[in-house]
Amino acid sequence: MSDTLPLSGKVALVVGAAGRDNMGQVIARRLAEEGAHVVVSGRHRESLDALANEIGGAAMVADITSRDDSLRLADYFRDAGGLDVIVNATGWGLRGPFEEVTEEDLRKIVELQFIGPFLFFQALLPVVRDGGSLIQISSATATIMLDDHAPYMGTKAGFDHVMRCISLVGGPRGIRANSVSPGLTDTPMTAGAKSIPGVYETYRARYPLGRIGTSNDIADAVCWLAGDGCFMTGQNLQVNGGLTLRGNPSRADVDAAVVAATGKPRPSP
Repeated sequence: MSDTLPLSGKVALVVGAAGRDNMGQVIARRLAEEGAHVVVSGRHRESLDALANEIGGAAMVADITSRDDSLRLADYFRDAGGLDVIVNATGWGLRGPFEEVTEEDLRKIVELQFIGPFLFFQALLPVVRDGGSLIQISSATATIMLDDHAPYMGTKAGFDHVMRCISLVGGPRGIRANSVSPGLTDTPMTAGAKSIPGVYETYRARYPLGRIGTSNDIADAVCWLAGDGCFMTGQNLQVNGGLTLRGNPSRADVDAAVVAATGKPRPSP
C-alpha cells in the first residue's frame, strides 16, 4: 500500500483565509495535511503569515474585490508553474430586513460575492493545470430560504450558476468547477448567534443528522473535490446534514425560541 498522501504534488490556493480559525483556515490546514502545498490569501498579512508558517505553505495578501490583486496572484502562479486547486472561501454574512438594506451594503456584497469572484476565477483559470479543481464555498441559503439575508443569498445563488458556466469552459482541459453549500456552521463568524440562548437549538432541530455543521465537514468535502478521484463538475454539493430537507427556521421561530430561553427579544441585526 502506498504511503503517498492523496493531494501530494498538488499546489492549492485558498482565498479568504485571513480570519483566525475561519473556514478558509480550516480548509487550508486540511489540504496541507493531505499533502498539498498551500498558498493562503486574504487581506491581513500577519494572520496569513502565521498560518503559512504553521502549514509549511506560503502567504499572499490580496483582496478578491481587486482585479489587479487577482492578476497579481495569477502572475505568481504562472511564474511558479501553475496550480491545481483553488478554493474561494470569502464571504460576508450581511443580515437585515429586505426593506432596510442600504445601497452601500448592497454594492459592497455584490463586489465581494459576485463581481470579485467572477474576475478572480477569470484571472486564475488560465494558470490552473489540466485536471485541476475550482471550488466555491456557497451556502445552503442559495437553495432554501432564510429571513433577512436577501443580498447574501442572492449573490451566493448567482455565483453557483457562474461556477456551472466555468465548468463548461474548463471541461476540455479536465478542470472541474463545483460549489459546496454549508448550512449554519460553527465558525467564528457565527459565534454571535451561538451566544444567544435558543438560536442554535432552533437551527439544530432542522438538521436530520442532529447537529450543526463544522468547518471540518466542509474541509472533508473540499479535499474530495480537490482529489483526482472526483468525477464531478458543474455541481453544488450540499454539505449541511440534510438541512435542505427541512429548511431553515423562520425569523418568528428563532425569535420565539430566544424569548422562551431568555425572557427577552432577540437582539436586532
